Amino acid sequence: MIALLTALFLFADLPYWVSKPPAEWSDAQILALLSDSPWAQPVEGPTPQAPPVQVYLATAGPIQLAEAERDRRIAVRRKPGTSIPENTEYKLWMEDNRATQIVLAVRIQNNKGFLDEEEVQRMEKETTLRAGKKKFKMTGSFPPSESDPYLRLAFPRQVELSDKSLIFELYLPGVPAPYRNAEFKLKDMVSNGKLEL
Repeated sequence: MIALLTALFLFADLPYWVSKPPAEWSDAQILALLSDSPWAQPVEGPTPQAPPVQVYLATAGPIQLAEAERDRRIAVRRKPGTSIPENTEYKLWMEDNRATQIVLAVRIQNNKGFLDEEEVQRMEKETTLRAGKKKFKMTGSFPPSESDPYLRLAFPRQVELSDKSLIFELYLPGVPAPYRNAEFKLKDMVSNGKLEL
């Protein structure tokens, strides 16, 4: 009996993304995981007139589960006969590269900036990841689309817990005040004893 109570006590202290399967997460919990969690945050602009930009680490295990469950629920709620084309290029790339890449997803409200080749080249040149004293250029990107409103930015997965934080220095085409910085504390991203990136 004491062992059962101890197990229940320990289980109660675990966050929902560890203690429950995704099918049991509420819509609000999924939204919270994708918007304000150790792996997600709104990135403020330099002035109040520049709206915040939502970002999350799409390669982190809890985020992948949340995205998959969100997409499953959207498909179930969709009217019969309607469909949205899947972002198969990104999904196939992710299957092959998840172990060696970190992907930052950035919610883009206006895709028009991606029609300007100079803006895209500027993003590719100026967007970087800092992990400790190391600095990395992007290894690839997937622009937002009809089926996925998130810009997906890939970086090498050469990060250790001793780096303490990840800082993404972003240039975002089509976003007011396109220069943004997103910082994630690595100690906060440990789940079940594993650093989730």
